[in-house]
Amino acid sequence: MNSTISKTDNTNFENGIFYPSKVMLDLINLKKVYPTPKGDYVVLENLNLQIMKEEFVTIIGHSGCGKTTMLSMIAGLNPISGGNISVLGNPVKGPGPDRGVIFQSPSLMPWMTALQNVLLGVNQVFPHVPKKQRVDIAKYYLHKVGLDGAFNKKATELSQGMQQRVGIARAFAIKPKVLLLDEPFGMLDSLTRGELQDILIEIWNKEKITAVMITHDVDEAIFLADRVVMMTSGPRAKIGDVLTVDFERPRTRKSVLDHKDYYACRKHLIDFLEH
Repeated sequence: MNSTISKTDNTNFENGIFYPSKVMLDLINLKKVYPTPKGDYVVLENLNLQIMKEEFVTIIGHSGCGKTTMLSMIAGLNPISGGNISVLGNPVKGPGPDRGVIFQSPSLMPWMTALQNVLLGVNQVFPHVPKKQRVDIAKYYLHKVGLDGAFNKKATELSQGMQQRVGIARAFAIKPKVLLLDEPFGMLDSLTRGELQDILIEIWNKEKITAVMITHDVDEAIFLADRVVMMTSGPRAKIGDVLTVDFERPRTRKSVLDHKDYYACRKHLIDFLEH
């Protein structure tokens, strides 16, 4: 793997504080508890994870282990019960433009066009940028996801795959520091899934923003990631193991399948999930 992370700078300075230059996202002793009539249900406990700048990390684990809960806490959409989450050393206290989210369902505004849906976020994050420039940003990312001819189509006129393309464009267009992806291709057929994986990684290769993606697909996890993080089964889920995917970038499916370590990586993930 060709690392794009600086090996020389040890610290950086932003918003009046120093932070380690390599660390973008820091989860420390993270805990999530839901109250129930039978008592507290501890979903996550003592979960610790550091994710580096420009790193693509995939998260796998059994259904119900708390992957989506963890991602929603990073997004600031779900309050933390204990521990700390920080982006560049700044505690996460709620949603913010430093984190873009791509959901399994794109949740577009159905009465808006593809362009208007992308502009919705751009206008909120960059209100002082001239209108033409904001429109150009939205059009650029719609172009990158292959929707040149669909700028003015309403969300209800788009297929599920096209709607998810809009969701990808919308997330990248706000220029987040961290991109959060909650099984964005889980509801798509295999052909569309592969196409959108290629689009995602093509844009990511250029933008090089930190990405954290939940998936149930071990092949997808290996193809996209620098590291695959494996979560233990709940309750009280935490990080069980971490696999480094030391494959060179840019990647193709053929280069991944032909890599001498591919099947060992795949077996490692499957063995973890089966125990």
